[in-house]
Amino acid sequence: MEAREVLEKVKAGEWSVEEAEGYFRRAPFEDLGYAKLDTHRKLRSGFAEVVFCSGKADSHLIQIFERLYREEGEVMGTRASEAQYEKIKAVCPEAVYDPISRIVKAEKPGKERTGRIAVCTAGTADIPVAEEAAQTAEYFGCRVDRIYDVGVSGLHRLLSRLEEIQKANCVVAVAGMEGALASVIGGLVDKPVIAVPTSVGYGANMHGLSALLTMINSCANGIAVVNIDNGYGAGYMAAQINRLAGSRPEE
Repeated sequence: MEAREVLEKVKAGEWSVEEAEGYFRRAPFEDLGYAKLDTHRKLRSGFAEVVFCSGKADSHLIQIFERLYREEGEVMGTRASEAQYEKIKAVCPEAVYDPISRIVKAEKPGKERTGRIAVCTAGTADIPVAEEAAQTAEYFGCRVDRIYDVGVSGLHRLLSRLEEIQKANCVVAVAGMEGALASVIGGLVDKPVIAVPTSVGYGANMHGLSALLTMINSCANGIAVVNIDNGYGAGYMAAQINRLAGSRPEE
């Protein structure tokens, strides 16, 4: 819960001053023994904690998901399997699952999405990582334009969507193989570009390492690079940039 929500509850007479004081005096995390949930993260950073599902014991994941949902009224998990989703759904029926991005989430109804982020991919094989970025940004309240399969092997495809891309507050460029898409976009827009190398490619791609090195060594300006296949990190950073541009009128 955000500080403003607490204050609004006091103003509306739903909470007493003592209840609000007790809320703010609580420890900044909830200790579950095996995990410490960062319940004050939204107060500090504006975005609540997200659950990385892969590798977690089922009992731990279910309890973490349920506690965060109860605390925030919504929760998102990344890198979840369908089997994990079925277990989560048993305790959180509102949860939905996307097998492409592997995101499981339960959101507040009627969430407003503002600003504009463009998420672009070089090919269709990059879409799972791009969807992780796009859905992360949407979960954090951003409007997202998906512009897929516009890689440099057919530059006319990218140029046909350039006007739309240039309207975004920031661009997420997702590419495997040689990872050239970020450099091309970086030379065509006046907004930050977040480059996401993917592990898509043949042997010399080295599971995304060649794309990562290409993006890091880009001669285009305004490009930041996240880790290989890190769609979540790109979506989060894009949401922060979009929030900073919040006063900019939508076009």
